[in-house]
Amino acid sequence: MNIYTSLNNITNYIEEHLDEVIDYDILAEFMGVNTYTMQRIFSMLCSITLADYIRKRRLSNAGFDLYKKKSKIIDIALKYQYGNATSFSRAFEKFHGIKPSYIDKYTKLKNYPQIIFDEKMNLISELEYEIISLEPLKLYGISTKTSNNTIFADAPTFFKQTEEKYYPTLGYIPYGMVTYDISRCHTEKYYCLYREKKDKFEEINIPASKWLKFHIASQNPKDIQEISQKFYKEFLPSSHYNLREIPELEYYHDGTTDFLVAIY
Repeated sequence: MNIYTSLNNITNYIEEHLDEVIDYDILAEFMGVNTYTMQRIFSMLCSITLADYIRKRRLSNAGFDLYKKKSKIIDIALKYQYGNATSFSRAFEKFHGIKPSYIDKYTKLKNYPQIIFDEKMNLISELEYEIISLEPLKLYGISTKTSNNTIFADAPTFFKQTEEKYYPTLGYIPYGMVTYDISRCHTEKYYCLYREKKDKFEEINIPASKWLKFHIASQNPKDIQEISQKFYKEFLPSSHYNLREIPELEYYHDGTTDFLVAIY
């Protein structure tokens, strides 16, 4: 099944169940992956977390219900899965810019539309990969805060600064690592990691796992970023691999890079 068909099935299901508790396990079944992987794919392809998408669709409909149906605030709060009128009113005002009690006086509302994909879009890029097993890794390093919008500049700059500082004592940096906050669809930190501890390095323990390995014949940041983008936007949605909640690694060696993603 085309990944965009699966995504449309997900957004259609959400649309039909906005006034119910939405079971993420059911949504994951549309993709044939686990809930963590489904959320990562949804966030990367839709540029919004699944939780935020559901929240915005509910609040969009809530505005319509309050204005057109003249429903009570508490009834709408409960309908769209808010525990009480206070938490609903707070979320409503943050989204629409007005309190729900003012809706008869001010009717300037906001709508976040249902996401609908063109199912005729095809992904044709090829990526060669290996499945490898790695024993537990104990690494040490430092990190910099980053974001989805700035990591392409932050990571190479921080890498260069770190290597210049520690090369005389530790040599080349063997590993890079990226961490994510899945609840906010946000890249959190980029790490430069060594096998030896120094100064106030943070200890990072990577559990034994199977990994998808994508070998990149360079250490150029643009080449690494290109493979990372292809992995999340093209390879993963159509591969049905389940991701483990382990940060992705970049292993730098012999002028090349192994882009590593942990799987079950």
